Amino acid sequence: MTQTTTRLTGRPADRVAEEDWRALADELDEHGHALTGPLLTSDECRDIAALYDETGRFRTTVDMARHRFGSGQYRYFTHELPDVVGELREAFYPRLLPVARDWAEKLGQPAPWPDALEEWIALCHAAGQAKSAQILLRYGPGDWNALHRDVFGDMLFPLQVVIGLDAPGADFTGGEFIMTEQRPRAQSRASSTTLPQGHGLIFTTRDRPVASRRGWSTGPMRHGVSTVRSGLRRTLGLVFHDAA
Repeated sequence: MTQTTTRLTGRPADRVAEEDWRALADELDEHGHALTGPLLTSDECRDIAALYDETGRFRTTVDMARHRFGSGQYRYFTHELPDVVGELREAFYPRLLPVARDWAEKLGQPAPWPDALEEWIALCHAAGQAKSAQILLRYGPGDWNALHRDVFGDMLFPLQVVIGLDAPGADFTGGEFIMTEQRPRAQSRASSTTLPQGHGLIFTTRDRPVASRRGWSTGPMRHGVSTVRSGLRRTLGLVFHDAA
């Protein structure tokens, strides 16, 4: 299993910029998800994961079993994001924006996203979506996440990112990231990804364009996490719209 190392240089935003974005865009077009290279060192991952116990950084905590979302727990940050979280979100947005606009054009849908993330978030707030949606998730043995979409209102960005903070095979087993795609007039298709520590998985928030004989059709997608068999699995979720 490929893991992140402490030999990464530069800031996290620089590492995001240095990714092969043409290849990632092609992967997103083909599959609706794409795995990046290492973006965070193991030390940076541990520092972010440790924020979970600083309850003042979060606006709310969700017990998944209580809401029948699965099993495990997650916390939404306040708008006062830790520097590295805000930096990563700002770095990803302009790289994902061309894909979002291309998908909207193919599907004949509006593309309301301005060039600057700050302007887009202001539009979300003006529409009544004013709660931070940046998230830290924690799964222990037996925990899992039901298939779902992170849609919090009409103001929606079609892509999001999850970054692994623990090392599969060393810190935990199981806990694969699962995606399902509802294909037109066919059975759904599933895929699973083992998320290496420090790497990001870019994936579809709600649906993506799928080529068909009549042009482009909408391919609805959902995501979740398979059961963690042992250890502790923690991830950082970057969402590019706020919640109502």
